[in-house]
Amino acid sequence: MKAASSSLRAAFSHCVLQVRSYDYHHYLCLLELPANMRKAAFALRAFNVETARAMDVASDPKIGLMRLLWWEEAIDKIYANKLIEHPTAQALSSVISESKISKAWLKRVVNARINDANRDVIDLPESIEELEKYAEDTASTLLYMTLQAGGIKSTAVDHAASHVGKASGLLLLLKSLPYHASRNRHFSYIPAKVAAKHGLLVKEGGRSEIRLDSREGLCDAVFEMASVANAHLVKARELANSVPVEARKALLPAVPAQVLLDSLSKVQFDVFDSMLARGVLGKPPLWFQLKLKWYSWRGIY
Repeated sequence: MKAASSSLRAAFSHCVLQVRSYDYHHYLCLLELPANMRKAAFALRAFNVETARAMDVASDPKIGLMRLLWWEEAIDKIYANKLIEHPTAQALSSVISESKISKAWLKRVVNARINDANRDVIDLPESIEELEKYAEDTASTLLYMTLQAGGIKSTAVDHAASHVGKASGLLLLLKSLPYHASRNRHFSYIPAKVAAKHGLLVKEGGRSEIRLDSREGLCDAVFEMASVANAHLVKARELANSVPVEARKALLPAVPAQVLLDSLSKVQFDVFDSMLARGVLGKPPLWFQLKLKWYSWRGIY
């Protein structure tokens, strides 16, 4: 019994370390959560780290895809009460048994990652709406599961979480554009309609490709997408008075989303500006932590 308890503690410690290492701004958000949500939130965020990084850490895309398919199978095993020798899976299994997290939501996250991994590197999403759906299926769904773990049921908070997740997901995709371009993924997260509008789309051999002949065009495209994210943040905050007080800390990811939006604005939406890589989302770490604490203390997001 002691060995099992020790193993589970080690599994949750692993989750905390994973989130701190690879998703630091959300790590700080999770520290503000009440205890009944925090443990589950770290397991869920660690699961997100595992699936979000699967393609990036793999030496071959096929290996990354196999990792995602492994997680899809692992979810089935967890709900069948089968033991999996993986710390994040063990922590997730514990959380699921305690909080009754929806299997459909976990599957939604991993299936969104699998569908994204299956895209050809030069296959562009057609519209911003496609990226909004991807953000809904990943970032928003993580918030739904965190709220479920806290026993919070509210239509208003679900609507707010949807908007916060979409804003967060879109902005993080924008921040990742230089990284994906450096790994020969081109600019596969700029929708074709947006790219064409700003003179970035070139057709060669029957395929559409984004070219960076105009940095100004890229900045304009990023601004258009960031404006959609901003609209989601505005809508989420319009719902604030309808969101139960006990649910508001779960929506603190709106704070790093706003910080990233402000940082993008400061560099005229140039995703290649080195300022964005400094500190936490372009801001000094202490400044970010104090801002987050202030929002948490005031019960706002």
